[in-house]
Amino acid sequence: MISIEPEAIVIGASAGAIEALSVILPALPRDFRMPILVVVHIPSDKRSAIADLFRAKCQLFVDEAEDKEPISAGKIYFAPPDYHLLVEIGKTISLSSDEPVLFSRPSIDVLFESAADAFGQALIAIVLTGANHDGARGLRAVAEAGGLALVQDPSTAFASTMPEAAIQMCPSAQIMSLGTLAEYLKEV
Repeated sequence: MISIEPEAIVIGASAGAIEALSVILPALPRDFRMPILVVVHIPSDKRSAIADLFRAKCQLFVDEAEDKEPISAGKIYFAPPDYHLLVEIGKTISLSSDEPVLFSRPSIDVLFESAADAFGQALIAIVLTGANHDGARGLRAVAEAGGLALVQDPSTAFASTMPEAAIQMCPSAQIMSLGTLAEYLKEV
């Protein structure tokens, strides 16, 4: 069996997201070669400061995703408030104001499912802390497309519901602590 070189990473998080992402994203080196697309459940009625927060912490370029933007290596893209973040087959970003999924817009499932279609086996998907089931269906879609499914150890999560739901729906997912996830990504 030929191992496919990963080309992109997608991450989903909700309650406790800032703390969890603060362990993983700042650990990545300046020469990290993959793009990272991130959905965090944030209130739709407020401007998000999450990209600004991580721009100050990370060695990689961090920005809020823009519609029709080509996906670039070594860049972290955060979904803007009240928009679904999707990956087009041509590996560009698409933003959508379609209905919320599991009461969430942006939705982790929407990002993961579209990225699974675009990247297939060359995708790594990570479900982190959160208090709902968003991300579980999308993680299964990534695994079914041949991508790598990773989940934060629920016992270490601020809110364990989301990682537990992801493990239940995608039993093949590898379970890791935040520190182990950060180290793993640095080696990929």
